[in-house]
Amino acid sequence: MRVAVGAGSCGYAAGAQKVFDAIKALDLPDCKLEIVGCVGMCYLEPIVDVYNDKGELARYTHVQPDDVAAIFSDEGADDKLILAEDEEILNTQVRIVLRNCGIINPERIEDYVEVGGYEAFKKCVQEMSPEDVIDEIKASGLRGRGGAGFPAWFKWNAARRSPGEDKYMVCNADEGDPGAFMDRSILEGDPHALIEGMLIGAYAMGAKTGIIYVRAEYPLAIKRLEIAIKQAREAGFIGKNIMGIEGLDFDLWIKAGAGAFVCGEETALIASLEGERGMPRLKPPFPAERGYFANPTNINNVETLANVPFILRNGAKAFTQYGTEKSPGTKIFALTGKINKGGLVEIPMGMPLRDVIFKIGGGIQNNRTFKAVQMGGPSGGCIPASLLDTPVDYEHIVQTGAIVGSGGMVVMDETTCMVEMARFFLDFTCRESCGKCTYCRVGTKRILEILERITTGKGKETDIDLLLELCKKVSEGSLCGLGQTAPNPVLTTIRYFRDEYEDHIKNGTCTAKQCTALIAYTINDNCIGCTACARACPVSAISGKVKNKHEIDQEACIRCGQCITTCRFNAIDVS
Repeated sequence: MRVAVGAGSCGYAAGAQKVFDAIKALDLPDCKLEIVGCVGMCYLEPIVDVYNDKGELARYTHVQPDDVAAIFSDEGADDKLILAEDEEILNTQVRIVLRNCGIINPERIEDYVEVGGYEAFKKCVQEMSPEDVIDEIKASGLRGRGGAGFPAWFKWNAARRSPGEDKYMVCNADEGDPGAFMDRSILEGDPHALIEGMLIGAYAMGAKTGIIYVRAEYPLAIKRLEIAIKQAREAGFIGKNIMGIEGLDFDLWIKAGAGAFVCGEETALIASLEGERGMPRLKPPFPAERGYFANPTNINNVETLANVPFILRNGAKAFTQYGTEKSPGTKIFALTGKINKGGLVEIPMGMPLRDVIFKIGGGIQNNRTFKAVQMGGPSGGCIPASLLDTPVDYEHIVQTGAIVGSGGMVVMDETTCMVEMARFFLDFTCRESCGKCTYCRVGTKRILEILERITTGKGKETDIDLLLELCKKVSEGSLCGLGQTAPNPVLTTIRYFRDEYEDHIKNGTCTAKQCTALIAYTINDNCIGCTACARACPVSAISGKVKNKHEIDQEACIRCGQCITTCRFNAIDVS
């Protein structure tokens, strides 16, 4: 019997370590107990998979230490078995990058090798020239999954053709979008797939050194990467004369970034690697010509590189059978926000947004109405309900004003204020601006100030036109992608939800009842005088006698919402 406990960051946060310890304490005979990464269903963690001696799987969800004894007894724990509707979510997906996540032990190279790991790399060095490898990637149509969607083969080929003895293969694992955790889950669940992808890319472009630039806020990912690199080195896949081939050398090391969002831009990332402040540089020259310490450098993100072993092992056609003509293959998305079944999903490109959110994501929490989805993070935009049937691919999503980006999907319902959402993302990009160019440094600040003015009820009728003018100038005048795309959340919310801006400015109201300066809490006749709200109020703004209707002092109230959260009688109104 094999027992696998989901031990990604989401699993540990839900209590997976205590569950693992409880299973270990049972000291089950003839049982192989191990950890695996996240299978993608974060909303069901902690997850325990039990494989019998025939390889048949029983998956248990929301497992707590007290459930462990029942699971492994004759009585069983049927109430913890995964529901058929949740199993169907996995069956609806096409898992190429995530094929091993939640299945193999990420801390054992033997598990990766057992499912065909490093076979693609062996095939490349034994049967293919570097040019053949690039041609196969070209035939697959693989585009960069970090956000830009640039053809991977072109960057590899450019770096290969650039003169220079020292060339570098760099992985961008600096995942900074709010609500995005695709790269982290891959690194935690299948780190050897990334290493093999980097080995293949390095062979194709002639690089002998690889660097993984990963966020320091990802300690578990870094730990498992370090283990995987050590194992790959001991197995002879990293080092000198790999697989006994004279001159086939490749070394690999990790650089932990300090968490600057701008370092997701490749020239800022290179500056950070060189020990400088992470700030973008003018292009050209491009990194493929003059990158890390002026040497030819190729940069791909984690998901892009994790696709590579599948393509080289199975052929380009196995990849292009999924997706669309211009956006072949699959894409991973992190579903977060007001969605019932949040987690990580991998879908074929071209699937409608409606299917992703409602069939796979389970629809909106508390049976509320879907309002919009933010795609592309701070660089993306908000797609409204009227465009739910938009196919998810690079061409169609960009037509909405959003971008596919790295793969974050933040779902919103009718309780979301779109003006406040735009303010949130502008606050993020304003803080993350490196300050190098004036349009980004000053322009985003001015946009943020206007949005703050509107959300506090002090907006002017000229503010919408002023926002549009500023957004255009910031987009056109900024040096790098951070500033160029920072206006997108503002532009798309004005485009699709202009009426909310006008309500804030002209009527002094927030339709979603979220902007605290524009709402008021009052107590209605449902109040029975239980005093729960008064005891919960942090500023003592609620008064009244026991068993008598209470009142809220509007001047003292800070609109924190504690009264609504505490009240069990629907006695609090928001207006």
